[in-house]
Amino acid sequence: MNGDPYDTLILSDIHLGSELSRAQDALDMLQSHRYRRLVLLGDIFSDLNFRRLTSEHWKFLSYIRKLSNPKRQVEVVWVEGNHDTGLANLMSHLVGVPVYERYVWEYEGKRHLAMHGHQFDGFVKKNRWLRRLGERIFLEIQKVDSRTKCFSRFLDRLNTRWLLLSDKVARGAIHDARIGKCERVFCGHTHAALSLLCDGVEYYNSGSWVDARATFLTINQHGVEIQTYAGGTHYRHSSAEREPVVAEAADLFESAGLPALAGYQSVRC
Repeated sequence: MNGDPYDTLILSDIHLGSELSRAQDALDMLQSHRYRRLVLLGDIFSDLNFRRLTSEHWKFLSYIRKLSNPKRQVEVVWVEGNHDTGLANLMSHLVGVPVYERYVWEYEGKRHLAMHGHQFDGFVKKNRWLRRLGERIFLEIQKVDSRTKCFSRFLDRLNTRWLLLSDKVARGAIHDARIGKCERVFCGHTHAALSLLCDGVEYYNSGSWVDARATFLTINQHGVEIQTYAGGTHYRHSSAEREPVVAEAADLFESAGLPALAGYQSVRC
């Protein structure tokens, strides 16, 4: 593992279940760093259909459950994103971590606020059914895209620019941070890593784990840094590792004392 532990490590938008999800890379990154707090900053899932999760995705969730063991001395929190909505209670039991809409903590005399950021996305709030339709179309595009998913990732970046998401989320988050007297605020949702200072508030976006450039945030006594994953990218074919019930899933549900995976395979199709 790398050097001294960070106080906090933040990552978001892994989108488990998506063809673009770099779950294995995210897992490798978590296992190669030391940290006292892990904030999963929303959209850990792509949707609520567990049948789309691969073995790599279940391994990621299993590792989160292991981290939540008090013996690890790592505080793990999950901040709900728009794609995670409806999973809070189940995930809290499954991976053994609390789920929040917003999470606040203090470090080095500064008040920190974490929220996913979809709260400031007017399109998501006003066009729920159109968004669902768009997600289904995007899912089909991912299935027929090339192995490296270059076109799908291009569309994902284009969507952020077209909706001007980075500016909208940053403005809303900074406004809420000022009201809550927080010096730092962290968001995901836009899939675009970003840092800026406005009205005395430091704003950071953690980026995503669906793009070719995967990013995350680290916090220590020297400040906040946007980190880029330096490892290789794991590519797989769309149909790979999608078994009816993979061993990792069965073990995870059993460890959590929950009914078998079959009872949850299609929370929402």
